Amino acid sequence: MVNNTLGSLKVLLAEDNEINKLIAKTMLNRWGFYTTFAQDGVQAVIEVENGDFDLILMDIHMPNKDGIMATKDIREMSNPIKNSVPIIALTANTQIGVNNRYLEMGMDGYLSKPFKEDELYNLISTVLEKRKQ
Repeated sequence: MVNNTLGSLKVLLAEDNEINKLIAKTMLNRWGFYTTFAQDGVQAVIEVENGDFDLILMDIHMPNKDGIMATKDIREMSNPIKNSVPIIALTANTQIGVNNRYLEMGMDGYLSKPFKEDELYNLISTVLEKRKQ
């Protein structure tokens, strides 16, 4: 079990799979994070436009707009606070080299599904620490 030292983060979880959403939600709630959900990339972009988040967990493969295109739209927002929110890709794709593409597209990190609780927490902590520097 992870001991939360990050505080009460506001997290946007963009995920269309109900099981994956439930697993992530359980972890995020256990850590005391406030979670908003988006069913696809279109809704994720709308949520970022209308809300304030400390972190976005972005599924790559979603209907209507995938995580890469949603990230591109977020990174192109005119508001510097919104366009710089850390984004972590959540992906079932394990092909070598593909994950580096997520970083090139403006994401701050990536995690292959299925993931363990400590893996997600450690990546969130690392990404947020890098953003402070």
